[in-house]
Amino acid sequence: MIRRRQNHIDPLALLGTIPPVMGFSDCATDRRPASCRATRTRFALPILLLICCALTSAVQAAPLSPADVKALLGQIREKRNAAPYLESEFREEKIIRLMNKPIVTSGKVWFQAPQKFRREVTGNSPSIMVSDGQQLWIYYPKFKSAERYSLGKHSPLDAAMAALNTALNLENVETTFHITGEHAAQGYDLELLPRSPSMKRLFQHFQIHITNDLMAERTEMLQPNGDRIVTTYSNQNHSPIPASTFEFTPPAGTDVSTPLGK
Repeated sequence: MIRRRQNHIDPLALLGTIPPVMGFSDCATDRRPASCRATRTRFALPILLLICCALTSAVQAAPLSPADVKALLGQIREKRNAAPYLESEFREEKIIRLMNKPIVTSGKVWFQAPQKFRREVTGNSPSIMVSDGQQLWIYYPKFKSAERYSLGKHSPLDAAMAALNTALNLENVETTFHITGEHAAQGYDLELLPRSPSMKRLFQHFQIHITNDLMAERTEMLQPNGDRIVTTYSNQNHSPIPASTFEFTPPAGTDVSTPLGK
């Protein structure tokens, strides 16, 4: 049974001057015994450690020039072209301003460039999202209900799907976002600011942490209402994925709706 329904869809889902250590001026002249010199060393070591940490942090946070960003994205594309598949576990936290605790979900995601994906959420509220690039299915096992959407019509849903897969598919990302970045402790941090009005309605900025192996490890999305969605990816695998992974047939007895029409 297929019917229309108007709910469920939500496109929004350093180094300064170090002052002298007072009280140890006599030690500085080495006119005191060895115990005094040891005291001076004990106070100097933490200062040296702080200096090293400050210098290391400054190097790690060095901004990337536009040419560096372009080169980095080129390297990511080359790796993606060589291995267009991704299978990964994920953990997602949605921090809502009006709630004391974040909403936490976890599960697994499969992706094949440029647009095929499958996302399974486990736990108390399981769901399955499957897209072959032309249509999107969302299935709720507990309620035996499914929703079907058509893609490629330049609708808000298309923008929402593009935002959902931004970290997984960085192909031609410069046309959709203004991108800046910097070196991180282990890899790179990129910040994406949406260019189009449809994307700006979904989020204000999107941050991606890229590992030294050029894989997306963590993302953070700030929505216009102040809510944040933080997603971390782990146990990533780039082996080929069966085509059937991106296909979906509703189980018998499933209530199917098309909220946006056929």
